[in-house]
Amino acid sequence: MAEQKATNVHWHDHKVASADRKKLNGHKGAVVWFTGLSACGKSTIANTVDHKLHELGKHTYILDGDNVRMGLNKNLGFSAEDRAENIRRIGEVAKLFADAGLITLTAFISPYRADRDGVRALMPEGEFIEILVDASIETCEKRDPKGLYKKARAGEIKGFTGIDDPYEAPEKPELVLDSNNKGIDELADEVVAFLKSKGLLSV
Repeated sequence: MAEQKATNVHWHDHKVASADRKKLNGHKGAVVWFTGLSACGKSTIANTVDHKLHELGKHTYILDGDNVRMGLNKNLGFSAEDRAENIRRIGEVAKLFADAGLITLTAFISPYRADRDGVRALMPEGEFIEILVDASIETCEKRDPKGLYKKARAGEIKGFTGIDDPYEAPEKPELVLDSNNKGIDELADEVVAFLKSKGLLSV
Protein backbone atom coordinates (compact mmCIF):
# COMPACT_ATOMS: atom_id res chain seq x y z
CA MET A 1 0.00 0.00 0.00
CA ALA A 2 1.43 3.35 -1.04
CA GLU A 3 1.92 5.97 1.66
CA GLN A 4 -0.42 8.96 1.62
CA LYS A 5 2.10 11.82 1.51
CA ALA A 6 -0.19 14.71 0.60
CA THR A 7 -1.88 16.42 3.54
CA ASN A 8 -5.06 18.48 3.73
CA VAL A 9 -6.68 16.54 0.91
CA HIS A 10 -10.30 15.40 1.07
CA TRP A 11 -12.39 13.07 -1.08
CA HIS A 12 -15.09 14.90 -3.07
CA ASP A 13 -18.27 13.05 -3.97
CA HIS A 14 -19.63 13.66 -7.47
CA LYS A 15 -23.16 14.73 -8.33
CA VAL A 16 -23.18 12.19 -11.16
CA ALA A 17 -22.81 8.80 -9.50
CA SER A 18 -21.04 5.80 -10.97
CA ALA A 19 -24.40 4.02 -11.35
CA ASP A 20 -25.68 6.93 -13.45
CA ARG A 21 -22.68 6.72 -15.77
CA LYS A 22 -23.14 2.98 -16.17
CA LYS A 23 -26.83 3.43 -16.93
CA LEU A 24 -25.97 5.99 -19.62
CA ASN A 25 -23.44 3.58 -21.15
CA GLY A 26 -25.89 0.69 -21.03
CA HIS A 27 -23.54 -1.68 -19.24
CA LYS A 28 -21.51 -2.06 -16.08
CA GLY A 29 -17.91 -0.96 -15.59
CA ALA A 30 -15.20 -3.49 -14.86
CA VAL A 31 -11.47 -4.11 -14.95
CA VAL A 32 -10.51 -7.09 -17.10
CA TRP A 33 -6.95 -7.88 -16.05
CA PHE A 34 -4.96 -10.04 -18.48
CA THR A 35 -1.82 -11.49 -16.89
CA GLY A 36 0.82 -13.90 -18.18
CA LEU A 37 4.33 -14.25 -19.49
CA SER A 38 5.78 -11.96 -22.13
CA ALA A 39 4.59 -13.10 -25.58
CA CYS A 40 1.76 -15.22 -24.17
CA GLY A 41 -0.76 -13.19 -26.19
CA LYS A 42 -2.13 -10.74 -23.58
CA SER A 43 -2.09 -7.59 -25.70
CA THR A 44 -3.31 -9.31 -28.86
CA ILE A 45 -6.23 -10.95 -27.05
CA ALA A 46 -7.09 -7.72 -25.20
CA ASN A 47 -7.13 -5.79 -28.48
CA THR A 48 -9.35 -8.40 -30.11
CA VAL A 49 -11.75 -8.36 -27.16
CA ASP A 50 -11.76 -4.57 -27.34
CA HIS A 51 -12.72 -4.72 -31.03
CA LYS A 52 -15.47 -7.28 -30.43
CA LEU A 53 -16.94 -5.27 -27.55
CA HIS A 54 -16.76 -2.07 -29.60
CA GLU A 55 -18.70 -3.81 -32.38
CA LEU A 56 -21.33 -4.66 -29.76
CA GLY A 57 -21.61 -0.98 -28.84
CA LYS A 58 -19.82 -1.28 -25.49
CA HIS A 59 -17.64 1.48 -24.05
CA THR A 60 -14.11 0.17 -23.52
CA TYR A 61 -10.50 1.23 -23.13
CA ILE A 62 -7.19 -0.67 -23.18
CA LEU A 63 -4.30 0.01 -20.82
CA ASP A 64 -1.30 -1.76 -22.36
CA GLY A 65 2.01 -2.36 -20.60
CA ASP A 66 4.38 -0.81 -23.15
CA ASN A 67 2.07 2.11 -23.91
CA VAL A 68 1.69 3.06 -20.25
CA ARG A 69 5.44 2.84 -19.69
CA MET A 70 5.92 5.39 -22.46
CA GLY A 71 3.83 7.97 -20.60
CA LEU A 72 2.34 7.67 -17.13
CA ASN A 73 5.01 5.27 -15.90
CA LYS A 74 8.02 6.28 -17.98
CA ASN A 75 9.98 7.00 -14.81
CA LEU A 76 9.74 3.36 -13.67
CA GLY A 77 12.13 0.50 -14.44
CA PHE A 78 11.77 -3.23 -13.83
CA SER A 79 12.97 -3.69 -10.27
CA ALA A 80 10.52 -5.41 -7.93
CA GLU A 81 9.73 -2.02 -6.38
CA ASP A 82 9.16 -0.33 -9.73
CA ARG A 83 7.04 -3.22 -10.98
CA ALA A 84 4.88 -2.92 -7.87
CA GLU A 85 4.48 0.84 -8.37
CA ASN A 86 3.74 0.30 -12.06
CA ILE A 87 0.85 -2.02 -11.22
CA ARG A 88 -0.38 0.18 -8.34
CA ARG A 89 -0.69 3.20 -10.64
CA ILE A 90 -2.39 1.16 -13.34
CA GLY A 91 -4.81 -0.24 -10.78
CA GLU A 92 -5.79 3.25 -9.65
CA VAL A 93 -6.27 4.45 -13.23
CA ALA A 94 -8.24 1.34 -14.17
CA LYS A 95 -10.46 1.84 -11.12
CA LEU A 96 -11.30 5.38 -12.29
CA PHE A 97 -12.13 4.15 -15.79
CA ALA A 98 -14.37 1.38 -14.41
CA ASP A 99 -16.05 3.88 -12.11
CA ALA A 100 -16.84 5.93 -15.22
CA GLY A 101 -18.63 2.87 -16.59
CA LEU A 102 -16.00 1.66 -19.02
CA ILE A 103 -14.97 -1.95 -19.48
CA THR A 104 -11.25 -1.45 -18.94
CA LEU A 105 -8.92 -4.05 -20.44
CA THR A 106 -5.38 -4.23 -19.08
CA ALA A 107 -2.50 -6.23 -20.55
CA PHE A 108 0.44 -6.45 -18.14
CA ILE A 109 2.75 -9.28 -17.20
CA SER A 110 2.09 -8.23 -13.58
CA PRO A 111 4.20 -11.14 -12.30
CA TYR A 112 3.60 -10.75 -8.57
CA ARG A 113 0.41 -12.09 -7.02
CA ALA A 114 0.38 -9.52 -4.22
CA ASP A 115 0.36 -6.63 -6.70
CA ARG A 116 -2.60 -8.06 -8.63
CA ASP A 117 -4.44 -8.78 -5.37
CA GLY A 118 -3.85 -5.17 -4.41
CA VAL A 119 -5.69 -4.01 -7.52
CA ARG A 120 -8.51 -6.49 -6.85
CA ALA A 121 -8.88 -4.98 -3.37
CA LEU A 122 -9.51 -1.55 -4.95
CA MET A 123 -12.51 -2.78 -6.89
CA PRO A 124 -16.11 -3.51 -5.88
CA GLU A 125 -16.99 -7.20 -5.73
CA GLY A 126 -17.41 -8.68 -9.20
CA GLU A 127 -15.78 -5.80 -11.08
CA PHE A 128 -12.24 -7.20 -11.18
CA ILE A 129 -11.86 -10.02 -13.68
CA GLU A 130 -8.43 -11.67 -13.51
CA ILE A 131 -7.61 -13.64 -16.65
CA LEU A 132 -4.57 -15.88 -16.90
CA VAL A 133 -3.31 -16.11 -20.47
CA ASP A 134 -1.71 -19.52 -20.07
CA ALA A 135 1.22 -20.24 -22.37
CA SER A 136 4.30 -22.26 -21.57
CA ILE A 137 7.73 -20.64 -21.53
CA GLU A 138 8.53 -22.76 -24.60
CA THR A 139 5.54 -21.36 -26.49
CA CYS A 140 6.42 -17.80 -25.51
CA GLU A 141 10.07 -18.23 -26.53
CA LYS A 142 9.01 -19.56 -29.94
CA ARG A 143 6.89 -16.47 -30.51
CA ASP A 144 9.21 -13.87 -28.93
CA PRO A 145 8.11 -11.03 -31.30
CA LYS A 146 10.33 -8.47 -29.58
CA GLY A 147 13.36 -10.76 -29.25
CA LEU A 148 13.32 -10.30 -25.47
CA TYR A 149 13.77 -13.94 -24.52
CA LYS A 150 16.78 -14.19 -26.78
CA LYS A 151 18.31 -11.15 -25.10
CA ALA A 152 17.46 -12.49 -21.64
CA ARG A 153 19.05 -15.87 -22.42
CA ALA A 154 22.16 -14.02 -23.62
CA GLY A 155 22.32 -12.05 -20.38
CA GLU A 156 21.55 -8.75 -22.09
CA ILE A 157 18.36 -8.27 -20.03
CA LYS A 158 18.42 -8.90 -16.28
CA GLY A 159 15.41 -9.71 -14.12
CA PHE A 160 13.34 -10.98 -17.04
CA THR A 161 10.12 -12.69 -15.99
CA GLY A 162 10.22 -16.43 -16.60
CA ILE A 163 13.98 -16.52 -17.09
CA ASP A 164 15.71 -15.05 -14.03
CA ASP A 165 12.72 -13.46 -12.30
CA PRO A 166 9.62 -15.36 -11.10
CA TYR A 167 6.10 -15.33 -12.46
CA GLU A 168 3.47 -16.02 -9.80
CA ALA A 169 0.41 -17.36 -11.61
CA PRO A 170 -3.02 -16.51 -10.18
CA GLU A 171 -4.34 -19.12 -7.76
CA LYS A 172 -8.03 -18.47 -8.48
CA PRO A 173 -8.39 -16.45 -11.68
CA GLU A 174 -11.87 -15.79 -12.98
CA LEU A 175 -10.83 -17.25 -16.34
CA VAL A 176 -7.91 -19.21 -17.81
CA LEU A 177 -7.20 -18.97 -21.54
CA ASP A 178 -5.30 -21.79 -23.25
CA SER A 179 -2.92 -19.77 -25.38
CA ASN A 180 -0.81 -22.83 -26.15
CA ASN A 181 -3.47 -24.50 -28.27
CA LYS A 182 -6.19 -22.01 -29.20
CA GLY A 183 -6.29 -19.09 -31.61
CA ILE A 184 -6.77 -15.43 -30.75
CA ASP A 185 -10.37 -15.15 -32.03
CA GLU A 186 -11.47 -18.22 -30.09
CA LEU A 187 -9.87 -16.95 -26.89
CA ALA A 188 -11.36 -13.47 -27.34
CA ASP A 189 -14.80 -15.03 -27.82
CA GLU A 190 -14.33 -16.91 -24.54
CA VAL A 191 -13.68 -13.61 -22.76
CA VAL A 192 -16.71 -11.89 -24.28
CA ALA A 193 -18.92 -14.88 -23.40
CA PHE A 194 -17.61 -14.81 -19.82
CA LEU A 195 -18.32 -11.08 -19.42
CA LYS A 196 -21.82 -11.62 -20.79
CA SER A 197 -22.42 -14.55 -18.41
CA LYS A 198 -21.49 -12.34 -15.46
CA GLY A 199 -23.97 -9.65 -16.50
CA LEU A 200 -21.27 -7.06 -17.19
CA LEU A 201 -22.45 -6.24 -20.71
CA SER A 202 -25.78 -4.85 -19.55
CA VAL A 203 -27.00 -2.68 -16.68
